Amino acid sequence: MERCIYLDHGATTRVDERVLNKMLPYFSINYGNPSSMYFLGRRNKRAIEEARNDVACNIGAKQKEIYFTSCGSESDNLALKGVAYANQYKGKHIITSKIEHPAILNTCNTLEKQGFEITYLNVDKNGLIKLEELNNSIRTDTILISVMFANNEIGTIEPIEQIANIAKMNNVYFHTDAVQAIGNVRIDVQKMGIDLLSMSAHKFYGPKGVGALYVKDGVNFERIQDGGHQEKGKRSGTENVAGIVGLAEAIKYAYREFEFHNKNIIGLRNYFINRLMKMNSDIKINGDLEKRLPGNINVSFPNVDGGELLLKLDEYGICASAGSACSTGESKPSYVLTSIGLTKEETQGTLRFTLGKENTKNEIDFVMKILENTLKL
Repeated sequence: MERCIYLDHGATTRVDERVLNKMLPYFSINYGNPSSMYFLGRRNKRAIEEARNDVACNIGAKQKEIYFTSCGSESDNLALKGVAYANQYKGKHIITSKIEHPAILNTCNTLEKQGFEITYLNVDKNGLIKLEELNNSIRTDTILISVMFANNEIGTIEPIEQIANIAKMNNVYFHTDAVQAIGNVRIDVQKMGIDLLSMSAHKFYGPKGVGALYVKDGVNFERIQDGGHQEKGKRSGTENVAGIVGLAEAIKYAYREFEFHNKNIIGLRNYFINRLMKMNSDIKINGDLEKRLPGNINVSFPNVDGGELLLKLDEYGICASAGSACSTGESKPSYVLTSIGLTKEETQGTLRFTLGKENTKNEIDFVMKILENTLKL
């Protein structure tokens, strides 16, 4: 078997074997439609509700506040459009940041075409929004603030509790895209004051094709697609039972083993960053060095073409990325990196390494050897 050093956990993760084993019966033995009245259907309906409870317990929510979707992008769409459509009688102003995931930015773009007004907050050199700017941007017709929990490219963790407090003081709903944060940060939606939260299973060792949206009890939101009665009438479509079971199992393991894995990942990340900085003083680590996802290393190499470097790493079985997996293939500079002040040349020489629980120090040493030999900085 050829070598594979996977350092792109921000793009996706492998399905944990324990999660897969939990899912398998729902492909073959427990195959009933959860809406059916006979025992095969009732069994799967119970499995969904048990999964809903497991997800809720791991983020400090109530069981009835969890809605299952197909992915993080759908959760983001349902959160923003659902709140916007249901509350437009109050106002049509929404606040977000300039470095959100495309699922948020493109949804906002659609809402703008439908008559909503969007304020896009600036960020500082580390990718943090400015709370004073947020406070000053709130208007009497503001209905929603949506700021991501942690950035998918540079790993910066936003001041979620302070944002939530500002929203609460102004009677505005607060949504956070926590796709990158689940499993990497302890989250309690009640204590943090979060009204809506998006997640996607494949980012924390669950399957692709399933996500969830937390909506605080009492938040006024509408469904955005027509169909049946599933998910309390808010998200139509026959439920992906195997995926839902997998998401719940994955989030349980993510937080059950949280301290152990994150301690190791943070140690590896810091070791990697220290090795990079010793290699060349002109190398730049992007994002906040303290308020940062455990496994994120976003690095700009001087006078380097990031695409060519990625291909060279790939020859040695090393998997990394030039930014968000959802933006790969675009020739334009990363809007996240330009928003924190990087030049076009710096963005072109930037790679993102994201570590996971299976990575080792020996792998980092090998990657550094390849980088040193390739770059000769």
